[in-house]
Amino acid sequence: MDVSNYLAAFWGWYLIIFFVILSFNPKRVKQIFEDLKDQKFTILAAFLAIILGLLTILAHNVWESDYRVVVTLLGWMALFLGLSLFIIPKVVAGWLEYINMKLVQVLYLALLFVGFYLLNVVYRIIPY
Repeated sequence: MDVSNYLAAFWGWYLIIFFVILSFNPKRVKQIFEDLKDQKFTILAAFLAIILGLLTILAHNVWESDYRVVVTLLGWMALFLGLSLFIIPKVVAGWLEYINMKLVQVLYLALLFVGFYLLNVVYRIIPY
């Protein structure tokens, strides 16, 4: 399995598992928003996002017009989010307070479809 397929499988499973966890426990989303007001949690979340994004980018910074660009964009988004949480945590917390729960649910649903797309590319569940 090459790096592109490996990262596509990783991100696909990650997004689907994250969606399922948040779907069965919707209070967890509100708890995450509340926990982001705590500096310790914010620093930990920022470091994890930076590490996840940086590892993805270093292993796979491919800008081809296929599924590989989705993997690269997920890595860059994770890195950007981590850096934002670390550098300007109060601004990011303000953004999150501005976003209502309906928009968050739409974003998670969109990420679910991205996860299914990536897994379909790797495992060829539905031929295209």
